[in-house]
Amino acid sequence: MLKRIIVFVYGVACYGVFFVTFLYAYGFVGNLVVPKSIDSPATTAFLPALGIDLLLLGIFAVQHSVMARPWFKRLWTRIIPEVAERSTYVLFASVALIAVFLYWQPLGGVVWDLKSPVALTLTYMVFGIGFALVLVSTFLINHFDLFGLRQVTLFLQGTPYTKMNFRTPFFYRYVRHPLYLGFMLSFWSTPRMTGVHLLFAVMTTAYMLIAIQFEEKDLLNELGDNYARYRESVPMLLPSVSGYQTPTAKPVSRIA
Repeated sequence: MLKRIIVFVYGVACYGVFFVTFLYAYGFVGNLVVPKSIDSPATTAFLPALGIDLLLLGIFAVQHSVMARPWFKRLWTRIIPEVAERSTYVLFASVALIAVFLYWQPLGGVVWDLKSPVALTLTYMVFGIGFALVLVSTFLINHFDLFGLRQVTLFLQGTPYTKMNFRTPFFYRYVRHPLYLGFMLSFWSTPRMTGVHLLFAVMTTAYMLIAIQFEEKDLLNELGDNYARYRESVPMLLPSVSGYQTPTAKPVSRIA
């Protein structure tokens, strides 16, 4: 019982770190409230600053992709309890983002600077809609399973873990990756696009486009024809109008 309690407390703590990190990310990208944001005053020469920023984004990309691969999970769970694998992934991802927040180096330079009240309102609206889309999308596919809380809660209760069934609720009927779409909307929607914000937007967008390829390969291996039909019927990032018609075949497990 003690092990179950420890694992549960660990999972809750990992989720707490994620939640605070997610809130800070909203302020960091939007230059809102937080003490250090993406466009804070530059303090380092251009080339060293550029190198640091690229390194930080590279570390996050490698961590986020490698730790999500099935082969890494098989190796990783020889060291940590399988039930804590998702929580640990969430913790490492949060730490990588915290490093970005702490060591991010603004570069200076302005690509565009919108002054119109209408333009300001629209860009902030799209920015907020993007982050809202991210959050809502996680709940549509089970937020608590995605961030490890369901796993540690079931372990505490002594209930075996079962994978979530493949479903296509709401946004997922019209676009395969609404979560990535939400991030892209938020990262590009700014009334004042600085050089470093453009770097962030370009690099994170490129990473997400690459990550989708790996993720969908894993989903095809796990779900087979169910996901193949879904991928053929629903666009990757640009929402369709008609929506996905769920096949009558029995659903199988979906990768979280």
